[in-house]
Amino acid sequence: MSTTTESSSASASGRLRATMLAARLSFQWFGISKTLSSDQKSQAAESFGAEGSFIDAGKRLLDTRHPRFRAVTAVKSRTQAYWRSVSLPFPENGIRLVRQDSVDSFQQQLTRFQGQLREAVESLEEEYVALKQSAQRRLGELYCERDYPPSLLGLFDVSWDFPSVEPPQHLRQLSPQLYEEECRRVSARFEDAVMLAEQAFVEELSSIVAHLTERLSGHDDGKPKIFRDSAVGNLREFFERFQSLNVRSNDQIEDLVRQCQATVGGVQPQNLRDDQTLRRRVATELSAVQSVLDGLLVDRPRRRILRSPK
Repeated sequence: MSTTTESSSASASGRLRATMLAARLSFQWFGISKTLSSDQKSQAAESFGAEGSFIDAGKRLLDTRHPRFRAVTAVKSRTQAYWRSVSLPFPENGIRLVRQDSVDSFQQQLTRFQGQLREAVESLEEEYVALKQSAQRRLGELYCERDYPPSLLGLFDVSWDFPSVEPPQHLRQLSPQLYEEECRRVSARFEDAVMLAEQAFVEELSSIVAHLTERLSGHDDGKPKIFRDSAVGNLREFFERFQSLNVRSNDQIEDLVRQCQATVGGVQPQNLRDDQTLRRRVATELSAVQSVLDGLLVDRPRRRILRSPK
């Protein structure tokens, strides 16, 4: 790697480190599956002429398809989707990076999700007895009252915190050498975070562009394929997220984003349905972007995305 590129990488990781904050999202979730006991496994195995020790089996305690249970899991899904949409990946399990200047709005939104989850669980609690009765009918002899807590309240929750990913300051006095090693380790992690962010942007843009291009250029029974407004809307949402989270680490990616913006700028979904010339032009230009994105994704686990010198 050239000195210029190394400087560019260090500059990007420095900006990331100076402007972002580590955030961790956690869920407390009642487990609705339970492994069968040894006796139950042996009993189940007999019907297949198998040995119980070679059988792995479990039972579902509640019907997850029930509308009120789905409402609970829907809040979890929305919370996770929001967290990922306003953050960048970090090379440590369970941690992502959020903008320091958006922490207040981040906390406010998660607090709203926390309230929605509590309300959904309270609604689910109203059906808890009926859900257990249904489980008893479906599980038959496998039903065990001891598997069920007295109430579901308090068994589902979402929490978050902001763990420090910086070197512990007390090490500076206790062990200067160890402190320097920690500084190097943290710097390397933020450089990795830059690469992870670039990779995430490329993968997301590639997925959105590929889908929209396929919808615009493909045909069903000789007629242009139908596409939803979201096919274009998702691309515009990506532009906003990229603008918000981009740490200006890669000119090549930024150029591709600008090309996409120029292609769909001012274009409404209905315009693409009504104007076949426009539809072909947009499809052709997006296909050109897609070919470059495909090249960036080749062998991605084994190589770094090309960084353009600043």
